[in-house]
This record gives sequence, C-alpha cells and structure tokens, in this order.
Amino acid sequence: MQTLPTNIQELPVDERIKLVEDIWDSIAADQSVLPLTVDQKKALDQRLDAYEVDQLKGREATELIAEIKKQL
Repeated sequence: MQTLPTNIQELPVDERIKLVEDIWDSIAADQSVLPLTVDQKKALDQRLDAYEVDQLKGREATELIAEIKKQL
C-alpha cells in the first residue's frame, strides 16, 4: 500500500477512491481479527432461521433496483 500524503484532499478523486478500495480490501482480508458481537451473532442466527423456515432465496437485483427507482 502507498504512503499517505499529509493532506488526502491533495489526491485526485480517482486515487482517493483507489485508496479506499485498498483499505477496504485489507480489512476484508483480516475479517477474523474483528469477531462478531453477541448481538450480531444473534441477528445472523435469526436470519438463518427465517431462511430455513420459508426458503426465500431473495430477489433478482434488477427487480429490486427497479422497485427502488420507482420510489425515488
């Protein structure tokens, strides 16, 4: 990863976006470092239980995007 300038605002927008992507990728690579809280585990268990009950696979992204656009 590159070293940060004193003022990140000095970077062009595309370089700042790349920097954020690099930071996010480094966080994703270390997911085990941040264990889930009890509440997060509980929420995930509830979602998994709900899925197992009704077997809803979700919705197509295009369908969801169209619905969101109608609401705008």
